[in-house]
Amino acid sequence: MAASTHTVTNQAPPLVGYDAFTSDRPLAEAVERHLPPEVFAEARDHFVAQGQSVGSVQAQEWGTLANEYPPRLRTHDRYGHRIDEVEFHPAWHRLLGRAVGAGLTDAWGRPGGHVRRAAGFVLATQSEAGHGCPLSMTHAAVPALRAEPALAAVWEPLLTSHVYEEGLRPPGEKAGVLLGMGMTEKQGGSDVRANATEARPVSGGSDEYVLTGHKWFCSAPMSDGFLVLAQASPSQGKGGLTCFLVPRVLEDGTRNAFAIQRLKDKLGNRSNASAEVEFDGTTWARRVGEEGRGVRTIIEMVAATRLDCVLGSAALMRQALTQAVHHTAYRGAFGGPLIDKPLMRNVLADLALESEAATVLGMRLAAAYDSDTEAERAFARIAVPAAKYWVTKRCTPMVAEALECLGGNGYVEESGMPRLLRESPLNSIWEGSGNVQALDVLRALQREPMALNAFLSEVGKARGADHRLDGAIKGMLTELADLEGIEGRARRLVERMALVLQGSLLVRWAPAEVADAFCASRLGGDRGSAFGTLPTTLDLRAVVERARVEV
Repeated sequence: MAASTHTVTNQAPPLVGYDAFTSDRPLAEAVERHLPPEVFAEARDHFVAQGQSVGSVQAQEWGTLANEYPPRLRTHDRYGHRIDEVEFHPAWHRLLGRAVGAGLTDAWGRPGGHVRRAAGFVLATQSEAGHGCPLSMTHAAVPALRAEPALAAVWEPLLTSHVYEEGLRPPGEKAGVLLGMGMTEKQGGSDVRANATEARPVSGGSDEYVLTGHKWFCSAPMSDGFLVLAQASPSQGKGGLTCFLVPRVLEDGTRNAFAIQRLKDKLGNRSNASAEVEFDGTTWARRVGEEGRGVRTIIEMVAATRLDCVLGSAALMRQALTQAVHHTAYRGAFGGPLIDKPLMRNVLADLALESEAATVLGMRLAAAYDSDTEAERAFARIAVPAAKYWVTKRCTPMVAEALECLGGNGYVEESGMPRLLRESPLNSIWEGSGNVQALDVLRALQREPMALNAFLSEVGKARGADHRLDGAIKGMLTELADLEGIEGRARRLVERMALVLQGSLLVRWAPAEVADAFCASRLGGDRGSAFGTLPTTLDLRAVVERARVEV
């Protein structure tokens, strides 16, 4: 055996064996703030257990394996029969089983369900982001299926079950199911009204149809069923873009015609399969909602998945921040720990502000779903697309800066940071990219006056508490009053709205040093273009200490 050439020193220990819930003060505080006291008391131990699981060696290994061994398509069995199955590494199933068991598809029918699920989703995404896709779609499908009470009576108990069962079988033979979505097509993308897939009724007046066409992006293709949009042939004088439920396995146990053509070779999100599928004219489907009302039927589902994009980005940002702070706390350079160097402290504090603002905003939106009042629904109508636009846009530069805090170590796959970076653009693209979100905010402003009133009422709760916030609110109102060329300024307006909303929430709920730093840099303009350019007069040490994780 060769003699040792050196002693390994000055390397940060692995970040394992920590509680990702209690160490995330903004998240833990938000859960306590938004849940009724009796619900929080009952749920706290559950969150601690999930936080410890996320910080465990086992969960981190599952996340690594699920991405190192991506899903594989099997179109035929050994005898030549068409099966259209996707094989996943066992780690994928373990992650999904733990997440479903934690109630991450069960929000719509229990007190504080959306806040509870949102916090759990933020935690689960930090161990591995890809399995969040089927969780999100299954959760979001519930309000869409309620458009058909008979369908909801069968499917909703299975969708909200805390039991995960892999494999394709009739839904009635399983204790829990997952649901996917197939909306976009080659020729239309986000413009789903351009969809060409056709749906023909099996018989007059029936809610059963057969589909002919394709879907360009169909994620989690091993789900038990899919909500899809197709053009219904005129039936009873209607027709048009309509929502349908397509099960993978029919009640008699036969496979529905669901031909998976190939799996997408994606930049990130590699543990999760995204497929191109075709319907051959015999694909059986049940109509969900009225013919021609497909967009209306899925609108709540889209809003729920958009909120998950906000929460997913907040989770990636939190994990990137956690890794950066941990590394710099143990890595020494130029006479002391990196975390104590003024310039590194500035970078870390800036990252911490971005992370906390994203978390606080995402959890506030989840609380709006739990309140379910007319005012809160109006608030969510405008705040969800604004948050989806801004938080997901901030994720990639924030994760890239956190990676840089680890230096060359962060550029190596074993650190986990490259996986976070590859994942970071995803939520800005899925469920409507940036322009779609900005235009959706404009649509809400123009068509739903209550939405703007609810938004202004929310940000107004912090008015007078910080002069920089007050100035930003005034600037936003000036922008809103000028409708000339509003579409071309949509991104600028929505960015302002999101920042004002984040600032108002932090002024009300975050420690003074966090709110002060956010308002100075994001609303007062006292910063540069890159992270790490905060004013040095701020209490940056306290901001960084708040973000530290004790192992």
